[in-house]
Amino acid sequence: MRTVTRVYVGTVASLAIAWAILLWRFGPPAAGAGFEDALYLCALAIAAEFLRFQLPQSAAGSMGFIPYFAAAIIVPTWESVAAVVLVKAVVELSRRNDRVKSTLNVSSRALMECAAVTVYLALHGQALGGVANATNLTDLARRFGWQAFAAFAAALFLNNIVVTAAIALNGGRSVRKVLHHNQKATIGLDFLAAPVVFGFAWVYVAFGPIAAGTVWIPLLGLRQVQSTSLELERTNEELLELMVRSLEARDAYTSGHSRRVQHYSQVIARAIGLSDRHVAQISTAALLHDVGKIHEKYAPVLAKQDKLTAEEWAIIQDHPADGAELVATMTRLRDIVPAIRHHHENWDGSGYPDGLVGEAIPLASRIIRFADTIDAMTTERPYRAPLTEAQVRSEIIRCRQTQFDPSIADKLLSSSLWATLFAPTSEDRAAVRLSVVSNRTTTVARRRSREVLGA
Repeated sequence: MRTVTRVYVGTVASLAIAWAILLWRFGPPAAGAGFEDALYLCALAIAAEFLRFQLPQSAAGSMGFIPYFAAAIIVPTWESVAAVVLVKAVVELSRRNDRVKSTLNVSSRALMECAAVTVYLALHGQALGGVANATNLTDLARRFGWQAFAAFAAALFLNNIVVTAAIALNGGRSVRKVLHHNQKATIGLDFLAAPVVFGFAWVYVAFGPIAAGTVWIPLLGLRQVQSTSLELERTNEELLELMVRSLEARDAYTSGHSRRVQHYSQVIARAIGLSDRHVAQISTAALLHDVGKIHEKYAPVLAKQDKLTAEEWAIIQDHPADGAELVATMTRLRDIVPAIRHHHENWDGSGYPDGLVGEAIPLASRIIRFADTIDAMTTERPYRAPLTEAQVRSEIIRCRQTQFDPSIADKLLSSSLWATLFAPTSEDRAAVRLSVVSNRTTTVARRRSREVLGA
């Protein structure tokens, strides 16, 4: 653990303790069997905690939040916070996790429960266990449903931010990127679970602990469905990463090229106003645009230091078709096959492999063509320094209507996102740090002709 992470976790723990004390001191007083109810509900979460599923960026998720949130609206006092802390501490001790990690896990859950209780009470929510006519679900939802949803949303948001910030700090990564990777597949399901939380709380209040425990068993089955889907998605992403790493291992100089083209393609797609779904699709195609070069026949060409012969140039022109054929073997990626096959087509029909013209070229391919060329122009070559922003702009204008789609060129050059193409990325900064330690890659690269990079 980095020092900054330890300090952060200590701060989170202190905040959780202070918030819990405030609830104890100024919140509603304990009444009846409140703590027993809260402890029973939180104990149901133990099974979910041990059936948690892995998320990207070193995070994990579980269905445990359902009984935790149910406790917050059935027993909206410091007792539910104490029950969460007790149960979560037992889980962490049984896992034998690192002390700092365990402290974060317990503290973040405590903060989540504190937030849920505080927001629910602030909106005049009442303990469901003490509400008259609690067996009427419709009436209960009408009176306290929106308060419960607001408490759920606020607490879930706080928990995600607290955990994401810790992961980002410890790994030196962007909070926004970690949050995006971890939540893009689960955020919709999380909020769809809000009615489930309320319904689960109603079952406990109306029919008792045994009924709630019985209902909890099929709810755990939903966790298995969700985790299977997330694990499949994560496996697919890791396979894509493996393919790209395999390609880059063949040619050290182009290491990072695919990721830069992916980044540029995302910026360009946003600059021309595409939806998030289309941006994500183009991003995947851009990451894999050169995967065809993994074929053995390209190894001698990629390793060659001299100018390519006509025969060698003909070989390198096969890589878009080879890449498309390779990606087509993966059912999930078949939608991006045309984008990969045609990423070297030119607007005027002078490209390859099929000589497509104008809008017959897939939009994703036209975007990747921009990104691929921009990376070639802004990468240092043995025979020239990287081009400046002004020089790249001039080249795009010059090649407008020949190599590039003129509409995309106009939108990109006039967009506020244009300048971000030239801002250092986190990968660029990492490369600079690495170059201080070793200059080997640059030394090797400068001995080689790089026509292949833009091919």
